[in-house]
Amino acid sequence: MKARVLIVDDERNIRRTFAMVLTAEGFTVDVAESGEEGLARCQAERPDVAVLDVRLPGLDGIEVLRRLRAQDAELPVIMISGHGTIATAVEATRHGAFDFIEKPLSKERLLVAIRNALDRRDLGREVRALRDKVKRRTVMVGESAPLQAIREQIRRVGPTGARVLITGESGTGKELVARAVHEASERQGKPFVKVNCAAIPEELIESELFGAVKGAYTGSTQTRDGKFLQADGGTLFLDEIGDMSLKAQAKVLRALQEGEIERVGGDGTIKVDVRVVAATNKDLPAEVAAGRFREDLYFRLNVVPVHVPPLRDRPGDITLLAEHFLAAYLDENGLPQRRLDDGALLALQRLPWTGNIRELGNAVERLAILSAGATITADDLATCGVGEGIPAARPAGGPARGGALPGWDLAAVRRAGGLAAARQQFEKDLVEAALREADGNVSGAARLLGLDRTNLHKKIQAYGLGHDRGGAE
Repeated sequence: MKARVLIVDDERNIRRTFAMVLTAEGFTVDVAESGEEGLARCQAERPDVAVLDVRLPGLDGIEVLRRLRAQDAELPVIMISGHGTIATAVEATRHGAFDFIEKPLSKERLLVAIRNALDRRDLGREVRALRDKVKRRTVMVGESAPLQAIREQIRRVGPTGARVLITGESGTGKELVARAVHEASERQGKPFVKVNCAAIPEELIESELFGAVKGAYTGSTQTRDGKFLQADGGTLFLDEIGDMSLKAQAKVLRALQEGEIERVGGDGTIKVDVRVVAATNKDLPAEVAAGRFREDLYFRLNVVPVHVPPLRDRPGDITLLAEHFLAAYLDENGLPQRRLDDGALLALQRLPWTGNIRELGNAVERLAILSAGATITADDLATCGVGEGIPAARPAGGPARGGALPGWDLAAVRRAGGLAAARQQFEKDLVEAALREADGNVSGAARLLGLDRTNLHKKIQAYGLGHDRGGAE
């Protein structure tokens, strides 16, 4: 698509010359002989770049520049003048001009300025798209009571600067909570730096957190900052803090107590202003009791505890999350709009999601890629292998219509004759319960179990259940 350039100049020869040059270079050109006409054309034609003379009849160029920028803050404006002064150039720049060129203009100078302006515009749009993508990925989606309670905690603790310890299973969205705390604080415009304590080898964790001076260890060819310094003025998120070594814990404790750090191999301290938010999927009090986590550090971190419940404890959020993930994935990849129908959403709600939100997001991405048609159905879940081999969780609201499954515990496993026999009996019970729930409809039962129909038929035959059902498809 050709870029559109608007020329605003009261000299007819300049308008005509610019139009000829730019048209020959493949641009689409609009012209205006006054500021008022330029404003109207800009609103009607939506140019990609404007070339604007400083001296115009009626509204002068600086006032037109100010109004153009108010109409469209993304529009790059190149100012031109035959009477240019430093003061005029400074004023134009102050009002947002991309470039300022004195007449007479060479063809090359004009083309370079326009192409640079287009590159700047494209870069700005790309940055905004990336920011929107990050925002979509980091928003907390859901309206369940547990999530509303977490939002209220964030609203209260965010502005205070208090340390926060976030607990919960893997994949529940602990990082989203940490980012929300950061965004609710006065540090929101400053860095948010994440450290995955479980992913960094023990021998490197100190230099990663506190930095290192040149020559402090083999391969240390220059002095570098650690995560504490990178987060100075902002928030440092220590993810999986429970996996940090005791030696590193001692240094983190000192940083929290004194507000200062020391680079590995260094002999001086550096003051830092960092808010620490930590997260773990471990039981830290149990880790303290076992001697694997410092009690004093635990108390320093656990000023405000926030627990993120697993997805199975807030099934009402599954629909909202699935729709959010689908829309985000389609948008990010430029794919046609699609939707999950009610059957697919119900089937997703019935799965246990032991991997929590992360697992659900991956499953929806798989459905978006592999399923066919404008609507994703429950049959697509089975076709794409979503939930395959995982017993369906009983939906909220009580036991299955045909009666509850028998309870299973160690005593029941022993009575069944061991784990293998118990697993087989449990699967048979689930198949029977699904068939009762679906009134004997095999396709419906397969959707409830997250299996394809052929696989379920085999299980029905293996367990001798085929003669008991009506055989409905």
